[in-house]
Amino acid sequence: MTRVKKERLESIILKDLSEIIQFELKSPDIGFVTVTGVDLTNDYSIAKVYVTVLSSADDVKEQIEALKESKGFIRSRLAGRLSIRKCPDLIFMEDTSLATGNRIESILEGLKAKESDK
Repeated sequence: MTRVKKERLESIILKDLSEIIQFELKSPDIGFVTVTGVDLTNDYSIAKVYVTVLSSADDVKEQIEALKESKGFIRSRLAGRLSIRKCPDLIFMEDTSLATGNRIESILEGLKAKESDK
């Protein structure tokens, strides 16, 4: 039962964080950021927030730093939306699953090309 509650809370936090970053955060340093996942610890005290940014690698690090600097504002807005006793601490991390998926796909295409050459 607690696993279901945790997953439901993660999805609520993901939706709320997406709305807060997109509509309420007015930082010029933060461009188009997409929240792709939230991973809560078992005691709900820390939420790892995975984000993707549509820009170069250097811009990704800068925008994640800007999100970290805006963490207090984001967390206070999130606390107002959640109906839990304590709002989790937010840790923003780059979601590298898309890059990993693209790399795996290119490796498979390379293997497929080698196989068809034989």
